[in-house]
Amino acid sequence: MSLTIYQSSVPVFIRALNQLKAILAKGAANAATRKIDESTFMQGRLAPDMFPLPAQVQIATDMARGGAARLTGVEPPKFEDDEKSFADLIARVDKTVEYMKSLPEAAFEGGDTRTITRPVRGQPKQFTGRNYLQQFIIPNLYFHTTAAYLILRHNGVDIGKADFIGPLD
Repeated sequence: MSLTIYQSSVPVFIRALNQLKAILAKGAANAATRKIDESTFMQGRLAPDMFPLPAQVQIATDMARGGAARLTGVEPPKFEDDEKSFADLIARVDKTVEYMKSLPEAAFEGGDTRTITRPVRGQPKQFTGRNYLQQFIIPNLYFHTTAAYLILRHNGVDIGKADFIGPLD
């Protein structure tokens, strides 16, 4: 039996975001223990031309929320990008997961062949739902969750590969 577009997307997105949430919680705890102002972490980035931690989380949640919505044929709700603390970022992850859980699995039927047009590098790009998921959403989701993980790790948060991957079922 092959995987459905729902099985290949929403559970994968939720797992990645739950691990991101756990990593952010460890970042908050680390800041409190070391008595470091959270703004230090919020400004963290890996290179001068990369986005800081909040933007990495915002983009990861946008990818998951937007990907899930568009695979069902609807536009996703917009979230303001105004997070300034670990608590704000964790709340954004929670809000994203709750939104995805609200999408009925049946709404994804036909999503693999649905035409989805999104801007890529400033130009409209047409995808099938399957290609959108595999070539755009999943790589972007993991890129930005990895960047968030690496920013925290670089700033001394005691996290490792197991924190990123999470428990195995």
